[in-house]
Amino acid sequence: MKTTENKKHIVVIGGGFAGLNFVKRLFRSRHFNITVVDKNNYNYFTPLLYQVATSFLEPSSISYPFRKLFRKEHIVFRMAELLEVDTAAHKLRLSDGGELVYDILVFAAGSKTNFFGNDAIRRHSFSLKGIDDAIYMRNELLKTLEKASLEEDPEERKKLLTVVIAGGGPTGVEVAGMLAESKAFLGNDYPSLKRAMGNIHVIDGSPYLLAPMSDKTHAAAYKALKKLGVQVKLNTQVKDFKNDQVLLSDGSVIEAKTLIWAAGVTANTFRGIDPASIGRGNRMITDSINKVQGYADIYAIGDISIQFTDKLYPNGHPQLAQPAIQQGKTLAKNLVRMEEGKAPVPFKYFDRGDMAIIGRQFAVADLFKHKVHLGGLLGLLSWLFIHVLSLVNYNNKIKTLYNWAVAYATKDQALRMIFRPGNRETVS
Repeated sequence: MKTTENKKHIVVIGGGFAGLNFVKRLFRSRHFNITVVDKNNYNYFTPLLYQVATSFLEPSSISYPFRKLFRKEHIVFRMAELLEVDTAAHKLRLSDGGELVYDILVFAAGSKTNFFGNDAIRRHSFSLKGIDDAIYMRNELLKTLEKASLEEDPEERKKLLTVVIAGGGPTGVEVAGMLAESKAFLGNDYPSLKRAMGNIHVIDGSPYLLAPMSDKTHAAAYKALKKLGVQVKLNTQVKDFKNDQVLLSDGSVIEAKTLIWAAGVTANTFRGIDPASIGRGNRMITDSINKVQGYADIYAIGDISIQFTDKLYPNGHPQLAQPAIQQGKTLAKNLVRMEEGKAPVPFKYFDRGDMAIIGRQFAVADLFKHKVHLGGLLGLLSWLFIHVLSLVNYNNKIKTLYNWAVAYATKDQALRMIFRPGNRETVS
């Protein structure tokens, strides 16, 4: 598939925030044929992955199938991974054995967890970049609770119930808050764990939690976590994890069976892209309209792009949802403008703010370039409103609101089931 009715063929790699918002602006386009390539057959809402991992939401609450999204919109979907780009021939080699020819290629493939070369941490910790990660983490956390409920040695039980979270950004803080709050209800399902010991630790190398946010938020997040009983250690890094010991940069050791790694990301990379076009964090260097350096027909948006042309962000935009959404929308408009003989408009990021929720009852929000700070009930309501509004369709919005309402009304949630596809029946 290259052209139909003289339309150019755009191939989009990745259907996350950047890719989906790009495509949605080109539904039923009179200028382009569009193919979306993604390794999953669904879009998912990354900021709520931790609620799936901590048994607060079910996966279908934050995910939706691409084929249903694109059903009437003249968009072709291909479930595959990109293996290699032949930029000279305008060809893509895919993991399903097929090839695609493109006129315009848009990379929106996002990022992956950065383990900073530490293989032990990569193999033995939990990360949280996709639905599969969230379900795996949920299963393993629940299996650990089952083990702890049967363990008679108090020290071994304490180790099983101790969780270390590396990273004090939104993911680390939100996971810590959710786990700390759920500890209060463990005795309902596990009577033997009512008085069991076990701590939740947040370790971060910076002097603050939620470092990019305001000083008010730093203080509020620290106070909220301490109130929930979370042990916070700043200006410290997790250096290694072996033999059920988390080794810290200050020489101290935490005995724990569980390490959750939320300490950074790096962009996904692809064979065939010139290394000269790759910048810091493996991000593709792009110009003011997100065109990749060195190419006339390849663009990158979202986490995978680094752009130095926005005066307010000389070191590139943060790898967050809002820059990805805005870049996706702007690039779609610009490609239409160029197709109609008009000049493209340089991308300029509008910072709507940052937010994080800590437990069920407290959230912090810095809005409009940190000019407005919200905490407590107002912070919580703004967090709930923005996150529900951002879900991909009404099905997700209704499911999520229902789950939240049940959890808040009952102060508990009934999603603590272990589903293991490896247990399927086999035919001999």
